Amino acid sequence: MSTPVNFKSINRLAIPATISGIAEPVLNITDTAVVGNIPVDGLESLAAAGIVGSFLSMLIWVLGQTRSSISAIISQYLGAGRLEEVKNLPAQAIFFNIMLSVVVLLSTVFIIEPIFELFNASGKILDYCISYYSIRVWGFPLTLFTFAIFGIFRGLQNTYYPMIIAIIGALLNIVLDFILVYGVEGWVPALYLEGAAWASLIAQAVMALMAFVLLLKKTEISMKLTFPLNKEIKRVVFMSLNLFVRALALNAALILAVREATALGDAYIGAHTIAINLWLFAAFFIDGFAAAGNSMGGKLLGAGDYDGLWNLAKKVVSYGMVVSVVLMVFGFLFYRPIGHLFSNETVVLQTFYGIFYIVILGLPMNTLAFVFDGLFKGLGEMKYLRNVLMSATFLGFVPTLCLGKFMGWGFYAIWIAFVVWMMIRGFSLVWKFRRKFRPYVQNP
Repeated sequence: MSTPVNFKSINRLAIPATISGIAEPVLNITDTAVVGNIPVDGLESLAAAGIVGSFLSMLIWVLGQTRSSISAIISQYLGAGRLEEVKNLPAQAIFFNIMLSVVVLLSTVFIIEPIFELFNASGKILDYCISYYSIRVWGFPLTLFTFAIFGIFRGLQNTYYPMIIAIIGALLNIVLDFILVYGVEGWVPALYLEGAAWASLIAQAVMALMAFVLLLKKTEISMKLTFPLNKEIKRVVFMSLNLFVRALALNAALILAVREATALGDAYIGAHTIAINLWLFAAFFIDGFAAAGNSMGGKLLGAGDYDGLWNLAKKVVSYGMVVSVVLMVFGFLFYRPIGHLFSNETVVLQTFYGIFYIVILGLPMNTLAFVFDGLFKGLGEMKYLRNVLMSATFLGFVPTLCLGKFMGWGFYAIWIAFVVWMMIRGFSLVWKFRRKFRPYVQNP
């Protein structure tokens, strides 16, 4: 059972996936923008939100890999016309993943201070990190649960329901941010940074509940845990483990970047917080085409349609490049107003403007890496993705960062290292895809 590969079929998945994919970065960007304009200790609050956001993103990316594994297997079985064989798999995978997330959550709650000291946080920033994280961390299992259900929908070639959930969650978070951070005179006291944490937590809870209800009402996938274990659970575990190791390498780069920015001073971690949130926003924006490649790629592989798979890769990269160029133009035209959305601190803005052009110019390379990353996940090539990310981090990012420090590049070293990191990832995936699938294609 194959599927047509054309502009309509790709964008039917890509556009909703783009909207749903930016839910998490929108939560972080909203927190960053609102918190950065707090009238009391705005700079310290911005720095704390950036540090905690980086750490939570690390946890989510490390433990949220079940989403990709479930999506790959479901889409492949759907393409082969054997979906009935894996209907009890998602509940089993999600259950074990959530249990693991609860263990991680409870273990970090008792060592919050040492965790953020590793990010070079100290003084008032450290205090704010602790209070902000103590609230936001409880949304961690909720986000993992939501992401896993998004993976099920993606495997079923449905990105519409995740989009609806994401829109409602993002809008709710924005409204609650303004209410809880700044307060409503006579009704709600201003909670400042803690208000932003509560806003995110409530939005995550609503999204998890909506995802659960839609899965039960709109699909035949059961959330009832049954035994014996599905025959594919072993494959899910090994895929997830490879992606787990991959995510550790990915977050090693992100954490090193935060540490280096924090060590440079408050203005630098503030600027880095703005830049990395915009970088992630662009990444998830482009990720819509990666999601289309993920969903359709797995289905085409399951159906044995290699011509369709090759055509899919060319089209999703082309469409993704168009989006990246639009984002580049928008960034060059509006980078100053964008900066003022997040902070009114002159020193932070000057630092941010100094490196923002690097962020913008790297978007086409990011597109290549993200789109093929999603495609490879749909194909189940998790081991290769692991090896590429580890090589990019420890043979690309880290040496470039160290060289930059040695050469005295300062803040530029961090973002030049990101460019090298993405180049290695993008070119390695293109080479592997061509080498593995071109021999099977009739009309490349």
